[in-house]
Amino acid sequence: MDQIRSQNFPIKSLDDWIEKAELSLKGRKIESLQSNTYETITLKPLYTREDERPVSNYPGGTDFRRGIDPLGYLINEWKVAQRISYETVGELTQKLEEAFKRGQTAISFEVSEEVVPHLSELPTEIIQNYPFAINSKWHQAALLNNLAALSIDGTQLTGYIANDPIALFAEEGVLTETVFKEWSVDVMQAEDRFPNLRTILIDTTSYHNGGANAVQELAIAAATGVFYLEKRTEYGIEPERTLSKMIFQFAIGSNFFMELAKLRAARILWNRISELYRAEEKARGMQIAAVTSSFTKTVFDPHVNLLRGANEAFAAVLGGVQYLHVEPFDQLTGSSPFSERIARNTQLILKEEALLQKVVDPAGGSWYIEALTTELADKAWALFQTIDAKGGILEVLKTNWLQQEIAAVFAQKRIDIETRKQSIIGTNVYARPDETALYKTSLHDKQNKNIAAIPQRRLAEPYEKLRSKAKKLAEQKGAALTVGLLCLGELKQHKARADFMKGFLSAGGIKTVDSPPIGTVAEARQYLTELPSPFVVFCGTNEQYEQLGHKLLTTLKPEFPKLKFFLAGLPDKENQSQWLADGITQFIHVKSNCYETLAGMLEEWEVTFDESQQA
Repeated sequence: MDQIRSQNFPIKSLDDWIEKAELSLKGRKIESLQSNTYETITLKPLYTREDERPVSNYPGGTDFRRGIDPLGYLINEWKVAQRISYETVGELTQKLEEAFKRGQTAISFEVSEEVVPHLSELPTEIIQNYPFAINSKWHQAALLNNLAALSIDGTQLTGYIANDPIALFAEEGVLTETVFKEWSVDVMQAEDRFPNLRTILIDTTSYHNGGANAVQELAIAAATGVFYLEKRTEYGIEPERTLSKMIFQFAIGSNFFMELAKLRAARILWNRISELYRAEEKARGMQIAAVTSSFTKTVFDPHVNLLRGANEAFAAVLGGVQYLHVEPFDQLTGSSPFSERIARNTQLILKEEALLQKVVDPAGGSWYIEALTTELADKAWALFQTIDAKGGILEVLKTNWLQQEIAAVFAQKRIDIETRKQSIIGTNVYARPDETALYKTSLHDKQNKNIAAIPQRRLAEPYEKLRSKAKKLAEQKGAALTVGLLCLGELKQHKARADFMKGFLSAGGIKTVDSPPIGTVAEARQYLTELPSPFVVFCGTNEQYEQLGHKLLTTLKPEFPKLKFFLAGLPDKENQSQWLADGITQFIHVKSNCYETLAGMLEEWEVTFDESQQA
């Protein structure tokens, strides 16, 4: 045993690891494993200590990347701030009381005009014992005034009841600069009434839901924060006093490490900015409220949203947030008591079972996360400087520059979803074509716009609209929409491409009708004669396509002139022209634009149905 203990393993260099990796890659260079993000960051397959620049400091120190508290959640747990849904104040009170018994730790709900006048009906013991976590939007003044009417000590109100007018302008497309004067007055009055309540929100969720990448979200947050600091300075308010009233809200998307690093980078940026305003260190720590993204959620196969929400909540906690809301998995079609309980329990599992409240910055020291954090912060700082050079956050919104920058990122995200380069489980991959769901659009139009609004989007919406259209056409037709699969040869020969086509078509709510194994023209003719579809796809190996496919196509195309023939796979360039000349409409393969192909099929079905109705 002593002999074993005394043995030493030779120290391996980075070059040794690269050599070993490239050996397993069979001739490919390790650089082939690199990938690029929407933030134009190149992710490497291997990170070392040399990538950790600067060296990660301790939690609560230096640039706050590792959190604002030296002991993290050991001394200040994040607040479970699930937004309570309700119809009346009575229901809100009942659900809040029940939620606090089951693990909720902050007062959080969507504010509406109907409920604001009745907030005084909330039990004072709830208001006094729990912090607020409310994005009050345009109702901030009314909400604060009604709370001021309560016979309670204002110093007991903690948390935040805050508003970000700029984010609302960006989302609604209505910019009114006179609002800032009224808003500033409301905030100053609240400081006297509720000295421990934060009232200035910097909310990036509107930009996130518009398709912005992490760098853009960070730069927008920094630019918005600077705008409010400057605006308050105009009214003679010291920067440190304003900093004490600020809270930042971020939506957390599906790219786990990017979202985690985004929160860490946000603290770096804000520490740098508040330091420029000569704020003391204790005032430079950023308070963060996080919400799981609605941009990533789907209407179809909604239970997958459970996994998405848990992944996003995990990233938020590791990123060091102070408040967290997890969106119920069926929020898009109307949450239920069950889904709301599951969302709340997601946070409780992270606290009580994953024990994340007992570990100080579990992500700290990871070379990958540290390198990603630093690169995000650097890129976001550069973009913040660009925004500042263009006149600040309001000016880039007025000129439509920011909206165009975000739209460009979203366009790339949409292309990746349409071509299935990026997957949405249950929507563009592994979809169930027979699934039904209540589809609701997330866009709302505002009249009298004076700037370009940032649309509130979801990545899955294009496919959901296809599914909705397919369902409507199937109802009009009286039968499911189907595409025929002409399966050449034995099962092992056609199965791979047949399975690919089933997954491809199911993303549009289209089912398939498989042929028996086809080996002759007669067998194919018999199958096509009984096929209840205007579309058919050849599925087989490349060898079978050459041996049998051309013969089948040239023979059957004249016999079935109304059928459109597709080919699963992408032949060599020299063979493509021959297939097209023989009558193939389109090649469907892994790089095809799935959305456009399915949309084209549904449009043809729609035309065919309209023509049959007119006849």
